[in-house]
Amino acid sequence: MADWGWIPAGSEAGEERVEDVLLLVSEVVTNACLHAGGPEEFVLRREREGLRVEVSDASPEPPRVRSSRSPSLPGGHGLMVLDRLAGAWGYETRGAGAAGKVVWLEVSLPARP
Repeated sequence: MADWGWIPAGSEAGEERVEDVLLLVSEVVTNACLHAGGPEEFVLRREREGLRVEVSDASPEPPRVRSSRSPSLPGGHGLMVLDRLAGAWGYETRGAGAAGKVVWLEVSLPARP
């Protein structure tokens, strides 16, 4: 991410955004581990307006938001984190006969000082 200019010198906003990306990656990889037999592929791509993260797994089951839970209880908050921190997220079924899905999220570039 430093090579892509996401950590500008002296910018707390850039550093906070990097922490957001790390948390988001952790959430989608953890969800693949807990609910889909583990991730099969991880892609991090720099796009014109930000980053795109993709995590592929073999499960055809879409991500599901759990029913309302107390914020004080552990677990079950991953998709709420994606809703809050990612600019957009979703999933796609894999094509060309491959089983499973790709969960993706997009994060905008940090504001420049």
